[in-house]
Amino acid sequence: MIDSLRSLSEKTITVNRNQYLKVAGSIDTNIYFIESGSLRIFVLNDDDEQVIRFGYKENLIVALDSFLSNRPSGLFIQAIKKTVVRVINKVQFNALLKDETVKELWIKTLENLIIQQHEREIDLLTSSPKKRYESVMKRSPKLFQEIPEKHIANYLRMSAETLSRLKKS
Repeated sequence: MIDSLRSLSEKTITVNRNQYLKVAGSIDTNIYFIESGSLRIFVLNDDDEQVIRFGYKENLIVALDSFLSNRPSGLFIQAIKKTVVRVINKVQFNALLKDETVKELWIKTLENLIIQQHEREIDLLTSSPKKRYESVMKRSPKLFQEIPEKHIANYLRMSAETLSRLKKS
């Protein structure tokens, strides 16, 4: 599916460090394939950023709620470092879904995303910081190579100091 999305994309965008690809309150019906760099998806809660997802090289990233509903989303998508993305709009993507193999891959991708989000939610609600750290290491070991620790700490709902201490132990 990744190769199909790459070939389908006619538009490439470069997003500079700290620049927004999407802001809260906007509708975004694009899927982005990350060629290089890294992005984070977050929400604001009383002026406090809460990271909910990351994307880096060869990942897809999307404001899924807005993509599926065609409605505004409370999500921000921001570049952590200079990032190059290929843009696939919803019309192009829906045309691609006519291929049964691609459709099956998309369903599998959504199923995996739901399972990941479910596991993360359980971790956040029931696990100690150490367990959350171990879980994310198991699920996404590449994360620590691509994303600065301050963002990972936010994602794990712990201080940067706690994350540093856990990494050392």
